[in-house]
Amino acid sequence: MDGKGWNTWGEGVAFGLENGMAVIPYALLKYYRKLNLTGSESMLLIHLLSFRQVEGIDFPSLEELQAVTGRSIPVIAGELQKLMKEGFISIDGADDELRDIHYERYNFSGLYAKLGTYLAEVSREKAQEKPGQAGREPGARAVAHHSGTPIPDGGGNGRLAVPGDKEAEGGRSLFSIFEKEFGRPLSPMECESISGWVDEDRYPEELILLALKESVFAGKVHFRYIDRILLEWARNRVKNAQDVKAYSQKFRGGGR
Repeated sequence: MDGKGWNTWGEGVAFGLENGMAVIPYALLKYYRKLNLTGSESMLLIHLLSFRQVEGIDFPSLEELQAVTGRSIPVIAGELQKLMKEGFISIDGADDELRDIHYERYNFSGLYAKLGTYLAEVSREKAQEKPGQAGREPGARAVAHHSGTPIPDGGGNGRLAVPGDKEAEGGRSLFSIFEKEFGRPLSPMECESISGWVDEDRYPEELILLALKESVFAGKVHFRYIDRILLEWARNRVKNAQDVKAYSQKFRGGGR
């Protein structure tokens, strides 16, 4: 390589180093599949860690994540939903009284706890293994490796789905519908709200979409108003479209 080539290479290395370096747990790279994470979900975690360490951004927007991953916002939102639901990450909120602002940040303690638990299991099994058993990962006998291995669908029903399962993937359409009605990408907190309605409150998707529709008709398209609608319906045992119609007719002309 001539001197010019070395200069170009050296300048490239220098430029890369000046842009910063992120510290990524090697255990995440090595064992993410053992934690039932896909490659894209693991890469999303790596990007979140990198945003904090290199960019100083504790709560990157969906648009910022889209720019570095090249994936669609609904897909990213769905992956964040799964990571939060399964306890890999959480969102902490705090108030800055001096600047009078509220801010959020991703908390990775769940990820580190899961990695630590798995590594402890690996260490324990290695200490107990007999001759001829070396190299076996925890739970290896229970895992069948083939192209149709089921993966968690990220929904609240605990069902497993294989890639391409349209019924399992249908739940993510909620994010797309909300983004279309709001006319903008959803924030991670808004995605978490939708996830909470489905996974914690157990509202049927039909009911969530009806509440969204009612908020649009009322000209109050924001999550707090939709949440109030769902709470009111839950108190009055409104569970489906027929119940909504009957409830609306009963209280027609009344204020909310």
